[in-house]
Amino acid sequence: MTGEKSSAEASTPLDGAAPAPVGAARRRLFARGLRWARLPGYVVVCWIALGIALAGSEQTGRYALPTALTTLTGFAQGAAVVLALWRPVPAWALSLAGVVVAAVAARPILVGHPVPGPDWPWNDAEIFAHAFVLLLLALRMRPRVAVGALAATALTTWVVQGVIGGATYNSTGVTAVAVCGVVVLVGTAFRGLGEARTQLVEQETITAEERARRTLLEERNRIARELHDVVAHHMSVISIQAQVAPHLVENPSEELKENLAGIRQNALEALAELRRVLGVLRSENPEDPYGLGAAGAGAAPDAPQPTLDRLDALMENTRAAGLDVVATIEGEAPVYPPGVQLSAYRIVQEALSNALRHAPGSRVRVEVTHDPRGLHLEVTNSRPSEPVRPSPGAGHGLLGMRERAVMLGGHVNAYPTLHGGFAVMAFLPRDGTAPRPDDSDDLGTPEGLELIFPDDPDALNDLDNPDDPDAPDDFSDSDDPDDPDDPNRPPPTLEGNR
Repeated sequence: MTGEKSSAEASTPLDGAAPAPVGAARRRLFARGLRWARLPGYVVVCWIALGIALAGSEQTGRYALPTALTTLTGFAQGAAVVLALWRPVPAWALSLAGVVVAAVAARPILVGHPVPGPDWPWNDAEIFAHAFVLLLLALRMRPRVAVGALAATALTTWVVQGVIGGATYNSTGVTAVAVCGVVVLVGTAFRGLGEARTQLVEQETITAEERARRTLLEERNRIARELHDVVAHHMSVISIQAQVAPHLVENPSEELKENLAGIRQNALEALAELRRVLGVLRSENPEDPYGLGAAGAGAAPDAPQPTLDRLDALMENTRAAGLDVVATIEGEAPVYPPGVQLSAYRIVQEALSNALRHAPGSRVRVEVTHDPRGLHLEVTNSRPSEPVRPSPGAGHGLLGMRERAVMLGGHVNAYPTLHGGFAVMAFLPRDGTAPRPDDSDDLGTPEGLELIFPDDPDALNDLDNPDDPDAPDDFSDSDDPDDPDDPNRPPPTLEGNR
């Protein structure tokens, strides 16, 4: 049964919560790997900063400033670029301070300078360095911080060029502010896009977790709704027995009559409360697309809960829906509790429904084995012979199977077969309770589960070719994927998602 994939079900336990230590360890490993992945980027930025520092020193030297000052201002720009990787706001302040110091120091040189004058108050290296710093600041900080830094840069440029001014120079203030404005706009846009993606991933994760939790609660609600019927039946029997008991005793005492009357009255009151709760739990039933009469999917609200005796009718409905179903029963059936019979019926029902959804035209074998320890169920289908249509289900069929089995102390294993089919195996203890901790027997794990691949690798290719007349059949005597004596049988340790 090529089932629907559910990431939440596949990656988390049934309670929807992953173990905290494992998650923390994974996060630490991921963070460590992320830091190492950033190292090449840091190296590239350092080389860019070195180039900016050398270019800034060379261009500031055109103002005929002292070498120490040009080196200081140039390397201040380079240091600001490196610092912006960790502290973008101090880096922005350092870069802007270097520009102001160089511009103010070069202002006397502009007097009497021949036309055309030098670029002032920004040179090319300073514009590039400051724009790079603003880009990192816009990517790391909130938009209002980036806009504030841009506004302070524009105001400082206006004060240096417009208020203080210079003599003969080529104005670069407008160009520098425009370039910085574009960079801030781009950085803010990318930051917003990154935040939107992060929020989308977080929302999808939360939605998946909530969907898995809701599905789990809905499945438990359905199980509780069905078990209410079983409990109500027993309460009715208690009430009737308490009513009849006085007539079975000759000359019963008044104390016995009163106790039996109290038992009957309490049973009737409990039965009335159960009926009220059952009326709240039950809802309108959607259509059953496969006509299998699933609980909550087409069965009448007042219909009796199914037992193992109705498996034949269930398989007849499945055959009528288009599957070739073969059933085998081994052992003598003991008297199982109603809850065990109901859960066994629902597990087989869900497995057949999955075969109808995900493996149309396949052949299905249902094996029911009774032994002193409990009830073994196995439903195996071959690969589909018809196109698989989109499934109307929610993709959590195995969740309900596991819930029912765990509730009774059993377990469910599901795995794809080597021949392109799917198998579901379940074990339910005979008395509907979990096995004792000191019980060393393996309850429900069939023998012969070692996975052995054939010597001829072409054999598996032949199995996957439905048009080859010589290819062995999925359910032949020699290549049965689920024959306990077949050495090619896969282990039931891989849980599928349905």
